[in-house]
Amino acid sequence: MAKSSSALPGFNAPSVGFEQPFAMLEACHERVQRTLTLLQRLRAHVLEHGADVSAQQAARDVLRYFDIAAPLHHEDEELHVFPLLLAQAAPDVVALVRRLQHDHRCMATDWAAARLALQALVEGRQAGFSEADGAAFERFIGRYDRHIADEETLAYPAAQALLAAPALEAMGREMAARRRVPASGH
Repeated sequence: MAKSSSALPGFNAPSVGFEQPFAMLEACHERVQRTLTLLQRLRAHVLEHGADVSAQQAARDVLRYFDIAAPLHHEDEELHVFPLLLAQAAPDVVALVRRLQHDHRCMATDWAAARLALQALVEGRQAGFSEADGAAFERFIGRYDRHIADEETLAYPAAQALLAAPALEAMGREMAARRRVPASGH
């Protein structure tokens, strides 16, 4: 299971900076999707080759992304996107945001279940994935796919329409500060 780059998924510098916070949020979604694809490839690899060194490294990469980067992304949305929409958006968007917030809680639960199998594989306590593990992975992947589509097509455009340039700049600075990076750099 060779990787095309030595960088871990989600930890390479994106092509956008925090001065464009919604572009950064969408770039995070792209990294989420790449990491979910890696998880799917890992499952296929383990079926064919078992829990070899490549499988263990891929599992580490998935664990690292969803343990570190994904929670920061959710925090960005919970702090900057969702409150704005709950306060100012149309009722249908408010209902969507409530579901997206619920998704975040469910994703945390889904990840806890999926994480167990990945951690066991990394630690050599598990040589493959059970049907229950596969179901946990599918639930996690499916929820994320739907969630990302709803955010990018409905929630983000609605929030962007409500934010003036100074508020966008402040949002980007705060997102960068949580990651301890300069807002205008990578």
